[in-house]
Amino acid sequence: MSRLLELLRECARLMVGQPSYEAYCRHMARHHPDAEVMDRTAFFRNREQARYGGAGGGKCC
Repeated sequence: MSRLLELLRECARLMVGQPSYEAYCRHMARHHPDAEVMDRTAFFRNREQARYGGAGGGKCC
């Protein structure tokens, strides 16, 4: 049951465009072991900025 809830949470995040922090951590450990891993808050902000833009780099709707 716990695994099902985890999968449903991940699916919901992907539906709104928020990639998995856990998948990011696995990717960094596997492919970039010497690089610093962002904490959860920094990861969320980074993904939001990449999706919606930020100061000086925003998209025009």
